Amino acid sequence: MTTPTPDEPPAPTPAPAFGPAAHDRAALPRSTVTVARFADYAGAQQAVDYLSDNGFPVARTAIIGTDLRLVEHVLGRLTTGRAAVAGLAGGAWFGLFVGILFTLFSTANWVGILLTTIVIGALWGAVFGATAHAMTGGRRDFTSRSSLQAGEYAVTVEAEVAEEARVLITRMHWRSAN
Repeated sequence: MTTPTPDEPPAPTPAPAFGPAAHDRAALPRSTVTVARFADYAGAQQAVDYLSDNGFPVARTAIIGTDLRLVEHVLGRLTTGRAAVAGLAGGAWFGLFVGILFTLFSTANWVGILLTTIVIGALWGAVFGATAHAMTGGRRDFTSRSSLQAGEYAVTVEAEVAEEARVLITRMHWRSAN
């Protein structure tokens, strides 16, 4: 390959015949079609699993949850004592971690080091847990677990393979009905 001289213009780069360059095509959104709707995630997951078992290209599939809502399940009352116990447990785990690190670089009694770091971690964890709960002033005296739930789950596929997916899902429903 030669470099152009100042009198010679650079060679033009070939342009694609039509549309974007090959590296840009992957970024274009593809049209999708909803092939089934389910009331629960397990049903949608079962449908995609059935598609996969029957050789369908599931990389062209998505499960989309709609009508999302946040559900917080209250697990129980949180007292200062329970907050201290939770902090104690977390602190003990952290103390175990620190103790393992110390024993790796120490030639002294490793059991003593490990037990000492667990006890110190547990004590500090209990103090911090109780103090943090007391500082809330009773504004949140319960423990809970949050989860996102959808009202409906749609199985969508790329438009090019939608008919094949519909046939397979219809066959799945037909077999489960018999």
